[in-house]
Amino acid sequence: MISKDFNMSKEELISTAEKYMNETFKRYDFIADRSEDMFLYDENNQPYLDFLGGIAVNSVGGCNEAVIKAINEQAADMIHASNYFYTVPQIMLAKLICESIGMDKAQFQNSGAEANEAMLKLARKYGNDKYGKGKRYKVVTAYNSFHGRTLATLSATGQPGSSIHNGFEPLVDGFKYAEFNNLKSFEEAATDDVIAIMIEPVQGEGGVYPATQEFMQGLRKLCDDKGMLLLLDEVQTGWGRTGKLMAYMNYGIKPDAVTMAKAMGGGMPIACMCATNEAMEALGAGSHGTTFGGNPVCCAASYAAINEIIDKKLSENAYEMGNYFREKLAGLPKVKEVRGLGLLVGVEFEEPIAAEVKHNAFDNRLLMSVLNPTTIRMVPPLIVNKEQIDEAFSILEKCI
Repeated sequence: MISKDFNMSKEELISTAEKYMNETFKRYDFIADRSEDMFLYDENNQPYLDFLGGIAVNSVGGCNEAVIKAINEQAADMIHASNYFYTVPQIMLAKLICESIGMDKAQFQNSGAEANEAMLKLARKYGNDKYGKGKRYKVVTAYNSFHGRTLATLSATGQPGSSIHNGFEPLVDGFKYAEFNNLKSFEEAATDDVIAIMIEPVQGEGGVYPATQEFMQGLRKLCDDKGMLLLLDEVQTGWGRTGKLMAYMNYGIKPDAVTMAKAMGGGMPIACMCATNEAMEALGAGSHGTTFGGNPVCCAASYAAINEIIDKKLSENAYEMGNYFREKLAGLPKVKEVRGLGLLVGVEFEEPIAAEVKHNAFDNRLLMSVLNPTTIRMVPPLIVNKEQIDEAFSILEKCI
């Protein structure tokens, strides 16, 4: 059944979408009707093994029972309240997050891009307050990065000349780019007008490139030495994806501020920026705000999802299954390189066959995404087991 309310065929639904919706994505020829655990079901109730995971969102599986229960109970009490009021789900979620990842303060947002925008505002305000207005406001990010689609976050995205930038010029002033995993390049970019370095521990959209231990620890020391903030964009890597609750825990460092989104809501739209007390003091009364950020239903869902990740040791499962999956993938034909950390997995082929592999896999009921003509990305729910990885591998082997 396509819908319980609208008696429309798949073709009629797609035609209606094309008439009324502005399309900026290339969609699958697929009506997503329902989800359960590791599977997404189409309009004919056919299951697809979901290694796309809502783009790294459905980390505790589709329609997780604990998340659904939390949503239903909270929605029955109160769906929304202004941030002028305290709400229990928001307070308890902030406590859970900060105590779990070793940060001091949390500020809720609605999306990863919005959380990154808030973190950039924090850095600029921190620099103006500490060093004087306009003296230190620039942020160094990495080439090949991706930080969002707002004007500030696309300006922070180090992909000059790409479709992300083209047509939106002039970009927001105050950003410089340096080479990822090249500490010297960042040292040279960190001039006296720079207040922060902003990095993804694993460049997800850029091709799934993990940062090295030397690079991350070097950035922490560089920021300490020069009085700069280290900002980590963990929108995609946060909450178990890389084998630790947060990816920075793999590197033995602590950022001054970190953002998270995708996995933290169990499928609900919620994001957060966390920071140290010193850094967060920059965002005082009136400096930043949001109507829906920290919505009670989203916070209840997030509280349930994060507890599922912690209680069921899903970050540990991501570490084990990720290692197992990448080792198997290296044996596929036409593979140039397998990259990743935990269950954030990229496969680069020797030829530009990524789109063909994706479509062949779809025909065999396996879902994934394409990052560029030679690279696919797979980010399955963290509940994935060996049998499901073996099945995905067999489908990929057949498709290639």
